[in-house]
Amino acid sequence: QVQLVESGGGLVQAGGSLRLSCAASGRTSYAMGWFRQAPGKEREFVAAISAYGYATYYADSVKGRFTISRDNAKNTVYLQMNRLQPEDTAVYYCAAGPVLRMSNEYNYWGQGTQVTVSS
Repeated sequence: QVQLVESGGGLVQAGGSLRLSCAASGRTSYAMGWFRQAPGKEREFVAAISAYGYATYYADSVKGRFTISRDNAKNTVYLQMNRLQPEDTAVYYCAAGPVLRMSNEYNYWGQGTQVTVSS
């Protein structure tokens, strides 16, 4: 069993930055992903990282602006978000599972953290 707790969301102006954190407890040698869901839209993939950080994937919409990383000693995964735009406004979710994937078929999910980008 894995428990995931996101933090770091908030309100930021367009062009600004935020860093999200996802603290994991329980088994932590899992691939991890970040997803987001905007009001009225389906949850979408943002970024993912393999269990030991050797591989990363990004959605086209965030490539070059967002960076996913992990610190296994702290059981924490990060999402550094730069040059934020209003369309990045969403609830951001952390997910964990045995397979690195860009679909939402992860086994464990956090409760989400709100990111709001004002224009």
